[in-house]
Parts: sequence; C-alpha cells; structure tokens
Amino acid sequence: MTHDFRTAAVIGAGTIGLSWTTLFAAHGLTVHVTDPRPDLAEAVDAALADFAPHLAARGLDVGGLADRVHLAADVTEAVRGADVVQENGPERVEFKKDLFATLVREAPAHALLLSSSSAIPSTDFTTDLAREDAGRILIGHPFNPPHLIPLVEVVPGEHTTEEAVQAAVDFYTLLGRTPVVERKEIPGFVGNRLQNALSREAVYLVEQGVVTPEDLDKVMTNSLGIRWSTVGPFLGSHLGGGPGGYRHMAEHIGASMKRMWAGLGTPSQTAEEQERLIEAVEKAYGSSTYSELAETRDRRQLAVLAALDSADTSDTSHKEEN
Repeated sequence: MTHDFRTAAVIGAGTIGLSWTTLFAAHGLTVHVTDPRPDLAEAVDAALADFAPHLAARGLDVGGLADRVHLAADVTEAVRGADVVQENGPERVEFKKDLFATLVREAPAHALLLSSSSAIPSTDFTTDLAREDAGRILIGHPFNPPHLIPLVEVVPGEHTTEEAVQAAVDFYTLLGRTPVVERKEIPGFVGNRLQNALSREAVYLVEQGVVTPEDLDKVMTNSLGIRWSTVGPFLGSHLGGGPGGYRHMAEHIGASMKRMWAGLGTPSQTAEEQERLIEAVEKAYGSSTYSELAETRDRRQLAVLAALDSADTSDTSHKEEN
C-alpha cells in the first residue's frame, strides 16, 4: 500500500465531505468528489469560498483550490486513480456494505479506504468482504468541521492491517490533523461517547429546571471547556490533585465523585419533554441564523487553536532555552 498520497476521492458531499474536500485540496491533493445531490457544483463552490479563509488563517496557501477539485458523476469515476478514499455517507450499515463492496471493486488496489462513520465500526460493514479487501478499510472519524477540528479517530476493524493503520495515521498527519488510534471497536468510538455522556446529563439538568440551555453553555465555556481544551479530563484531574497528582485526587475525593456518578440523571425525553427542550434551545439561540452561529463558532475555534499554537511554541522555546 503506497504512502504517496496525491489523489483523493471524497464520497458524499454533505457538511463533512465538503470540509474534507477543502482540506485535502488545501494540502495540494487532487480531489474527486461525488454525491447524487443535484446542486453538487454549487455546494462545492460555496464550501471552497467559505472554508478557504479558515485554512488561510491556519497558515495554508489556499490559492488555486478550485483547480484541484473535480466533480465526478459517480463513485466509479471518483475513485479511479485514487490513493485514498474518504467516505461520508449515511449512518446505515446496509448502505455502507453496498458502498464499500463497490469501493474495493473499483478503487485501485493500493488505495486506502476510510469511512467518516460517527458510530458504526468498520467490522459491521465489511463482514461480507474478502479478508484482503477488508484489510485496507478502517474508520477515520473527524469532528465537525474536519478542516478546523484537529482530531481524527483512527479505528481499525477486525481485519484491518497494521500497514493500513499506519497509512491512515500518516495521511491525517500530512493534513495537519491529530490522529488517535483506538485499538478496540465500540459503537460511537471515544469522542462521541464522551460527548453523549455529557449531553445526556446536560439534557437532564435542563429538564429538571436546574439551569437553562443558555446558562448551561455558559457553565461549559467558562470552566470545563477552557480546562479540557488545554489538558483534557485525566491530566486535569492529575493537576487537580496537587503535588500528589491523580493518586491524591482518587484517594481523597474519589469516593464523593463515585457517589455523584450514582446520582447522575437519566432524561425522560418524553415527546412533551423533548418539545419543551427544543423550544428552550430555540428561545436561547433562535434569534440568530445558522450561518451567523456557525461563523461565531468557527471564529472562536480558530482563536482557540491559534492560542494553543502560540502556547505550544512558547513551551518549546522555553525548553530549548533551558
């Protein structure tokens, strides 16, 4: 399997696929994108125009992006000559089974086959494939939008080869992403399971009238969001234990934390409760359009990434001086 990535195929041009398309092109790849949507050309043009400034802010040369992106009439045309394929189709096992059967038949034998699946492990949709074909298929799950958020969860299936895993890590590293290899398949992988666990308690707290959706977001963005974006939960807890570290934290307040685990809530989410929650969120944020909210989100995320880059550079310089 070659590690020389020159040509990429993007299957599915929704939000994720369009973001991948722009990122791939910004890193010099020739990109062939396909989707049955009738407005594919307009969607690609709009994405390149909207996302290019984000990538320019991250120091990438976005000149000539459109020249590197080509529309393909179907999957067969898109994957012809591809070194890597990024699938972004619906979260349905049967759909992915049919699609990957086509991909292993039509893509070059050296092509790495990746799925942006958010929750379905690749073993679930490669069971009918020959072992050697399943060997080059694995999950490359991004967080939205992938041209901005660095994480890519690299999740091999039961028959994925180590060569394919390393090729995926190399590919996403080439794109400036942060690939994390997860060695055990589990529905939802790691990022979405963590997100869903927090979201579940957030819904419960709003249902119980403890806090409004808007104020809960303030709690996150003014506390845990800041902390976790810099150190993550485990290092945060290790630091929270003071000089004694995580051991001190576990031995001294671990029991009270475990009692809190037992008291975490389960949202009822009846039809009435769900409607009440939807209306509360709409009340908090409905006065702004999706485009306005997304622009604010992306601008703030870029600021966080720039700040982290600056801090990392400062840390490196300080270590070198010492």
